[in-house]
Amino acid sequence: MVSFLDLKAINQQYQEELKQACARVIDSGWYIQGQELQQFEAEFATYCGTEYAIGVANGLDALTLVLRAWKELGKLQDGDEIIVPANTYIASILAITENRLTPILVEPDLNTYNLSQEGIKAAVTPKTKAILPVHLYGLISPMPEIMQIAQENNLLVLEDCAQAHGAEIGGKRAGNWGHAAGFSFYPGKNLGALGDAGAITTNDADLAETLKALRNYGSHKKYQNLYQGVNSRLDEIQAAMLRVKLAHLDRDTARRQQIAALYCEGINNPHIELPIQDSTINIQDDKSHVWHLFVVRCEQRELLQQWLEKHDVQSLIHYPIPPHQQQAYPQWNKQSFPLTESIHQQVLSLPMSPVMSNDDVRAVIAACHSFEIA
Repeated sequence: MVSFLDLKAINQQYQEELKQACARVIDSGWYIQGQELQQFEAEFATYCGTEYAIGVANGLDALTLVLRAWKELGKLQDGDEIIVPANTYIASILAITENRLTPILVEPDLNTYNLSQEGIKAAVTPKTKAILPVHLYGLISPMPEIMQIAQENNLLVLEDCAQAHGAEIGGKRAGNWGHAAGFSFYPGKNLGALGDAGAITTNDADLAETLKALRNYGSHKKYQNLYQGVNSRLDEIQAAMLRVKLAHLDRDTARRQQIAALYCEGINNPHIELPIQDSTINIQDDKSHVWHLFVVRCEQRELLQQWLEKHDVQSLIHYPIPPHQQQAYPQWNKQSFPLTESIHQQVLSLPMSPVMSNDDVRAVIAACHSFEIA
């Protein structure tokens, strides 16, 4: 069986380094907000090209705390509208509603699954105060165009980089385009911790200082609380694990891009729509996509998934139910987003991992290539 994602094999590559990092933390006697966190924040900020990185407990908190900080700084207030793709994972939207802000769901570009400049422009109203582009599946959104729209309309931009560690446009990486960005280091991410973890990047000093307090009970100084904060701190062991894996991220990304190129070259089936349609793009050299997921579309998705399973290939669906159809948001259940609904009914994620062998890749290609609909 070609597994969808073998986390054990991924981490075994670095097990000696990870064990040493863990022992370093244990031996230090300091487990919260210590040197490992400070060093990871500095290294991750350098990697992204930003002035600041603030470690937090998880990716959802990263997004939620940025919006909360902007409220504390007077840049947002209850009810303000935030433009967000309708086909995103629900975390992007939870961060908005948790702050009593209003999500404005916008249909994505079918070719990229990300927001388009046309979709954003059509959604802007006098109540719009921010854009939350999601770099879905690992492909960075059209950030130069999005930042131009934001500048023209005096809007804040919060990048959701949970799936796009290292993706870039013109040498500028995800997390360094917007006014702030949220990252997830969930174990299955391209840069994955060995537990929950997240970070925020920004070039705004005031925002960074506010976030450092908000993540720590609203406190800059022990027992002095400026805000009604939360406990959302990236712990020392996870920071140490991430420091190890960050050093190998670009190599892992290159392997993901190589696998994606092999998939796009080798899978030739009229029933399976591949994620890259532009034949002029050299996928292996294109840095805008880091291939967190390799997502195809098929009108007979269940049949394709069953076929792959029969041929010893594991696949997953990201995501079966769009946010507007979730019970968590009953006020949206009767709304219609046809493109988003079609995407959620057809997408299927093929195995994608930097530790996949070429034989694994060939097995996936062969299974896809032989798929037939009676």
